[in-house]
Amino acid sequence: MEFSISPIGVIQTPFDNLEGMPIQPSGAKEIAGTIILEPEYEEGLDDIDGFSHLILLYMFHKSRGFNLKVKPFLDNQQRGLFSTRAPRRPNAIGLSIVQLIKREGCRLSVKGVDVLNNTPLIDIKPYVPKFDVKKDTRCGWLEKTQQNAETMKSDNRFVDSSIPGTENR
Repeated sequence: MEFSISPIGVIQTPFDNLEGMPIQPSGAKEIAGTIILEPEYEEGLDDIDGFSHLILLYMFHKSRGFNLKVKPFLDNQQRGLFSTRAPRRPNAIGLSIVQLIKREGCRLSVKGVDVLNNTPLIDIKPYVPKFDVKKDTRCGWLEKTQQNAETMKSDNRFVDSSIPGTENR
């Protein structure tokens, strides 16, 4: 089965490269960004301003290739790709939960942004605690290190230098 996904807009952030970029929204609480939707999707934003947080789905647009074993940011040993949030994936789709500050037409002002500038946005969903918060959860190998995501910054561990243009992914 083959399918395609087209961006519905772009996420603008202060991060033009990986240097100093937070690795998760929990480390980007005060980082402001702007979501700019394509005009044909503006009507789909009706009623969104009643939500405090949004789930953003986006493309890791500078990511190329993947490995099934990776050394994630919050660990020093190899882990299975699907037990991590590493950006180099078979389908380079990212997910972040951000705080909605305001809507102005096709523009959404948000906080808690942890993505590169001009990241292609593929979908927006409202964050609903009754749907999205799960009780009695386990965090596998991240149990002891997940709190470090608030201070950990990105580095070049997921850059494939053999692929031109991925140095500042």
